[in-house]
Amino acid sequence: MNEISTIRTGEVDKGETEIVPHNIEAEQQLLGAILTNNDVFDRVAGVINETHFYDPVHARIYEIASARIAKNALASPVTLKAFLEDDPGLKELGGPNYLVRLAGAAISSFAARDYAQMIYDLAIRRKLMDLGRDIAEKAARVEVQSEPREQIVDAEQALYKLAEAGQVNQGFQSFLSAVTDAVNMANAAYQREGGMSGVSTGLTDMDKKLGGLHKSDLLILAGRPSMGKTSLATNIAFNVAKAYKRGMKPDGTEGAVDGGVVGFYSLEMSAEQLAARILSEASEVPSEQIRRGDMTEAEFRRFVEAAKALEACPLYIDDTPALPISQLAARARRLKREHGLDVLIVDYLQLVRPATAKDSRVNEVSEITQGLKAIAKELDIPVIALSQLSRQVENREDKRPQLSDLRESGSIEQDADVVMFVFREEYYKEREKPGDHELEAMAKWQEEMERLHGRAEVVIGKQRHGPIGTVELSFEGRFTRFGNLVKPWQQGGGGGGDVGF
Repeated sequence: MNEISTIRTGEVDKGETEIVPHNIEAEQQLLGAILTNNDVFDRVAGVINETHFYDPVHARIYEIASARIAKNALASPVTLKAFLEDDPGLKELGGPNYLVRLAGAAISSFAARDYAQMIYDLAIRRKLMDLGRDIAEKAARVEVQSEPREQIVDAEQALYKLAEAGQVNQGFQSFLSAVTDAVNMANAAYQREGGMSGVSTGLTDMDKKLGGLHKSDLLILAGRPSMGKTSLATNIAFNVAKAYKRGMKPDGTEGAVDGGVVGFYSLEMSAEQLAARILSEASEVPSEQIRRGDMTEAEFRRFVEAAKALEACPLYIDDTPALPISQLAARARRLKREHGLDVLIVDYLQLVRPATAKDSRVNEVSEITQGLKAIAKELDIPVIALSQLSRQVENREDKRPQLSDLRESGSIEQDADVVMFVFREEYYKEREKPGDHELEAMAKWQEEMERLHGRAEVVIGKQRHGPIGTVELSFEGRFTRFGNLVKPWQQGGGGGGDVGF
C-alpha cells in the first residue's frame, strides 16, 4: 500500500498532470478508529475537522460522527447508516457496507493522532496550492481596479492566516476556550514580579496604571507638538527591546518571557534620526551634540558603548513615508513571521494613508484606526499609535488635553482601548515669562518653573480595562528621556530625580 495515494485532477500548462497531495488510506483508517471507539475523537478533534478530509464522503462521515459524539450519542456504522443511506457518494463506494468496512480496517487508537496530523498537513498543502492558483489567476487578469501591490498584500494576508490558524477562515471559539485564555493571562500576571499581565513599558507608575501593554490592545498616545510623544514612544520601545528575553511561556510555546521584539513605523523621522534619539537617551549625550559631532572623549566613549549595547536589541524601524494601512499590516505580518513581534509603534497616525481615498478625512482616519485595531487583534500584540491634537488646546486657559481635543476624534476614541495624552506644563509656563522689570511676577514665575522643571504628565483619558487618571514622570529635555519620578517620600540616601535606563 502506498504511503500517499494521489489522483490526477486535470492538465496544467505544460501538458503534465497536477498532483494533489492526499492520503485516502489514512482517512479510511482514522474514520474506522473513530467508528470503533468514539473516545479516539477527543484525541484528534483539536488537530482536524471535516474540511481537512480530501474525500467529500469521508468529510461527511466525520461531520456526522462528530455531531453525534458532541451530543453524547454513539457514532458507529449502524447509527450513521440512517444519516448516510441516501448519500450518492457513499452509494458509489458500496453504500452503508462501506461504513462496516471502515470499522473493520481500523487502526489501533494510539496511532490516531499521527494519522490526523498527516491528514491535516496534506490539507494545508492543498490549501497552499489553491492559494497559489488564486494568486496566479488574479495576476493574469489585468484590471484597473486590481493593482499588483494590493494583490501582494492580499496574498501575504491569506498566507499569514493559513500559517497561523491552519485555515483561511477562523470561526467562533467556545467560551471554555476564552475562559482558559483569561485564566492563563491572570496566572501569568500572578506569577510575574510586579503583577502585570502585559509587557512592561519600563516606567513603573505607568505600568501600575495600565497593567503593562496588553495583547490585542490599540493604545493612542496623543499630544501637541513638542510635548514629547515621539520621545515617550522611543523610550518605551527601547525599554521593551532592552528587556527582551526568549524562553518557554506558560502556555508551552516559545517566545518572549520578558520584554519583546518591537516594530517601529517612523513615518515622520528617518531611521537614522530615530536611532540618534535612542542613542542619546542610552548614552546621556544630547542629540544636538551627536548631530554636530561635538562630544568630549568621555561622551564619545559612552556613545560608542551604548551603540554596541543596542546592536543586540530586537528593535526594527521602518521609515517609509505615507504608508497605506494595508501595506503597514502586511509588513507587520512579515516582521512577526521572520523575527517575531511583541509590540508595534506607529509614529504617527495622521501620516498613515487609507487603502483607498475616501470622501472625507474623518472616514479615512476611521479606516486607519480600524485597521490598526485589526492588526492588534490579528497579530495578538499591543499597537501604540501616536496622534496629533487639535489647536483648540492652545485657546484654553487650562492646557491639559481632553478626549475632545483628538483630531477626527470620533473613530480614534471609539476604536482605541487606551487613550493617553503627554502633557508638560513646563513648556507652556516657559512661554509666559514676564518682563525683567516685573520683579514680583518674575519671582513667582521662577518659583513655578522650579516646581515644574523636569516633570511631565501622562493623562490617561480612556482605558477599557482599568482606571483613568494621571501618571507623573520625570523628563530630561537634553536627552529627550522620560523616567520614573522619585516621590518626596522615596528620596533619601541617594536622592535624585528619576530612575535611569
